[in-house]
Amino acid sequence: MFTVKWFDFCITCSNFKLKSTIMKTILYSALVVLILSSFTSDNARKIPSVDLKTLEGKTVSSSTFSNDGKPIIISFWATWCSPCKKELNAVAEVYDDWRKETGVKLIAVSLDDSRSSSKVAPYVNSKGWEYDEYLDLNSDFKRAMGVNNPPHTFIVDGKGNVVWQHVGYKDGDEAQYIEVVRKVIKGEKIEH
Repeated sequence: MFTVKWFDFCITCSNFKLKSTIMKTILYSALVVLILSSFTSDNARKIPSVDLKTLEGKTVSSSTFSNDGKPIIISFWATWCSPCKKELNAVAEVYDDWRKETGVKLIAVSLDDSRSSSKVAPYVNSKGWEYDEYLDLNSDFKRAMGVNNPPHTFIVDGKGNVVWQHVGYKDGDEAQYIEVVRKVIKGEKIEH
């Protein structure tokens, strides 16, 4: 009788150890899958589909943003935001060179609301910017992209995946933008 109980106890212990090992393996595997999927989803985040207005008042969906397989820079800005204007003016000075070298397109999305949106076109025209300009009058695109404060700049690869972002602007930040664009074109890993 003692042997049977001892034998039953040993079987229970070994089943417990086996079950414990299996459970640990399952949990570790699930954790690895979760971690890997979070990296993949961050790197493969697409531009959300939101309606914006052109400076002429035409409605355009952000899902139509494309650049023939080349990178896109999306810059959120506002006429009341001094760092935003400094950023876009600094990029304007080198934009032609960037386009010739990389084919990059810049899309500037104004966050001016209905009270100040009438200032956008005159400001853009006075600066001679050659960017694609859109108005996000209700801040729908701003919310969908997770923008809190402008300037907020995103770089999108040729497949429409958001691969990098930067908040704020200080003199010289535009050099970092073109470096990231070059890496995107070469297929190199982008550090955040």
